[in-house]
Amino acid sequence: MLDRKFILQNPDLVRDNCEKRGVPCDIDQLVTLESQRMEQLQLAQELNRQANEVSKSIKSASADERPKIIERGRELRQQKDDAQAKCDEHEAAILEIQKQIPNLTHPDVPAGGEDDAKELAFGKTPKPEFDFTPQDHLQLGEKHDLFDFEGGARVAGAGFYFLRNAAVRLDLALQQFAVSYLSGKGFTPVSTPDLALTEVLQGTGFNPRGPETQIYSIENTELNLVATAEITLGGMMSGQTVLDQELPLKLCGLSHCFRTEAGAAGRASKGLYRVHQFTKVEMFAFTLPEQSDAIHEEMRELECEIFDALEVPYRVIDTASGDLGGPAYRKYDLEAWMPGRGEVGAWGEVTSTSNCTDYQSRRLNVRYKTAGEKGTKFVHTLNGTAIATGRAMIAVLENHQRADGSIAVPKALQPWMGCEVIEAA
Repeated sequence: MLDRKFILQNPDLVRDNCEKRGVPCDIDQLVTLESQRMEQLQLAQELNRQANEVSKSIKSASADERPKIIERGRELRQQKDDAQAKCDEHEAAILEIQKQIPNLTHPDVPAGGEDDAKELAFGKTPKPEFDFTPQDHLQLGEKHDLFDFEGGARVAGAGFYFLRNAAVRLDLALQQFAVSYLSGKGFTPVSTPDLALTEVLQGTGFNPRGPETQIYSIENTELNLVATAEITLGGMMSGQTVLDQELPLKLCGLSHCFRTEAGAAGRASKGLYRVHQFTKVEMFAFTLPEQSDAIHEEMRELECEIFDALEVPYRVIDTASGDLGGPAYRKYDLEAWMPGRGEVGAWGEVTSTSNCTDYQSRRLNVRYKTAGEKGTKFVHTLNGTAIATGRAMIAVLENHQRADGSIAVPKALQPWMGCEVIEAA
């Protein structure tokens, strides 16, 4: 969340940023509540001071005076408790507003919504030019017996699936490739829990228990299935203080991801594109404030290198302000070309990387300390998708299909696939 002192000192800036991001937040109400909170806090402190003075005077009072003094002390303590209770009520109300306020926005971020994203670059691999009618991943899956959505629905409901045959090897190959590649770039591989406490989800900016949540919650517990390893990797350091020389701390997290995907439907969301469970390799970094912009660019470049190695066409977009999500200061998306998406192919998001500055660390209380200096400061956090296996699989299958129905395996995946081609049946 944003620093409260900063909000109070810059209400117009914060209000304008909320409007730019399309997030309704009553900044004026927060300012009013803070004034009332301080008034009640000062009153409680003054009443406490008076009560202490009255208490001290009991010893020197006569026997006749003591009952009145004791009663006066009780009245002052009660008034102090009442003022403190009002102060606490205001504090809770302020915190509720404060938690809804989005992060500040990088000055270069384009204004607007989803359609206003700025196209920045294209990958090294051009769009394929087929001399045959390309098939989508579901048709390819039927040909090669790769997916079983009907079986998945019988077991867990719509949006779940079984991977079969070469799809299992491809899913594992994508994971192995991403983990190996990032390990060589200084990221520590971490396999994370698939569950996290509600307070950890809230700390990373996810809403686990509201009517519009995309999170699966475990009934009668404070546990939730995670939507991304961003949640668990961020929560892993909650409440911790590290030395500045230990930063940046770069992690590569492997986890299953679970999302309700409420309201998702239509041709563009078919098959593996929007499902309730998938596996993801996630980059996460804790950095010094002055490092985060450079690490963000590094994460974007790594995502590009991964999809260049997969020989998948993609474009890089700078996400517009109204489509950023609360924690992100800036977010880049990679959209892969998917020949089977829509009527004639379309771009589909496969990765995103966000610089969240100190928005998450302030909630999670992750700090750093500099030797020789007093106090601590909040770290910056960043996250970025390396591989979300479902969507990466769509891009690989659809872009590497051949006229005879076979599918070429990108060289980067061949060591783990054990073959150069998924042969036609």
